[in-house]
Amino acid sequence: MIDYKKLAAKGVQKLNPYIPGKPISELEREMGIANIIKLASNENPLGSSPLAIQAMQNTLKEIELYPDGNGFELKKALAAKHDIDMDCITLGNGSNDVLVLLAEAFLSADMNAVYSQYCFAVYPIAVQAVGAVHKQIPAMGWDTDSPLGHDLDAMLAAIDDKTRLVFVANPNNPTGNHLSEVELKSFIRKIPEDVIVIVDEAYLEYSSIDEQVDASKWLKEFSNLVVTRTFSKAYGLAGLRVGYALSNTAIANVINRIRQPFNVNSLALVAAESAIGDIEFLEKSLFENDKGIKILEQTCEKLSLRYVPSKGNFLLIDFEKDAADIYMSLLKSGIITRPVANYGLPNCLRITIGTTDQMHRLDKAMENVCG
Repeated sequence: MIDYKKLAAKGVQKLNPYIPGKPISELEREMGIANIIKLASNENPLGSSPLAIQAMQNTLKEIELYPDGNGFELKKALAAKHDIDMDCITLGNGSNDVLVLLAEAFLSADMNAVYSQYCFAVYPIAVQAVGAVHKQIPAMGWDTDSPLGHDLDAMLAAIDDKTRLVFVANPNNPTGNHLSEVELKSFIRKIPEDVIVIVDEAYLEYSSIDEQVDASKWLKEFSNLVVTRTFSKAYGLAGLRVGYALSNTAIANVINRIRQPFNVNSLALVAAESAIGDIEFLEKSLFENDKGIKILEQTCEKLSLRYVPSKGNFLLIDFEKDAADIYMSLLKSGIITRPVANYGLPNCLRITIGTTDQMHRLDKAMENVCG
């Protein structure tokens, strides 16, 4: 048998597959458990916008047709939301897609990308897949003002004449860290103009209004800035896979040269467009998240478990020992959480914020396991 792995591109040979959160159906098959709650993939526990669901139902009668490859109506809605020209928008099959497109468009084997330790797993996958050098910068320590957060000074020091991309998630996944406007803007200002700064704002909506750092407002100030967003989290459309990038038109033009035709399907286009306008659903989702994260923080404090203060819809919890057994114990109680050993955090679990009832159920399960 030929070893086909050896035939793959060198960067691909070194990759490990992305490991998603365990699906509910898989746990049902494995353990025969019912009444399962999934707190593993940072999905919206309230479901999706009713307006988005209605828009999809209306579109089903034309599902035999290809989607609008340019996504005109969604781009129009996004342009109004961000007060930006439509030509500055690149649509993606989730923000994951545009992150990969950026790596494919701007990296090669003789170039490098910079990002922080404990970053979103797609950054190193995208960089290594194209054979580029990845510079993973050690994160801040647990005992700092920003536990496991970005060391911006060290990231700046790592940039050289071969650096083409710098990734910054704000808030960060899987840790939940949050950079202030002063910190982030000062960092971008120091980066050479020929280095593209990607600010991943997948979880931005979960920050309170007074703490939100919306880097899309800085696009006219920084020509090398790209901001990515998703409809998978607060908007509750994870199953549709729709996201986007905002940039200057020159960068968008480059990305669109390699963007696959019809990379966003018809249902995703209309659902995302409708979700933008459903402010009531978004506010309800954020209110539920605020309640849930307070419950989980109280659980951690009751059990003397340290955690990273989070501005997302999840909490990274340190159990100060290998968390694999705790993960399995919670599975047996019908609760799916997310191990993060693949992120280099074997003692931690990342737990998504669910409904109030789900968080109370988790509280009791964690007390049984850790109390």
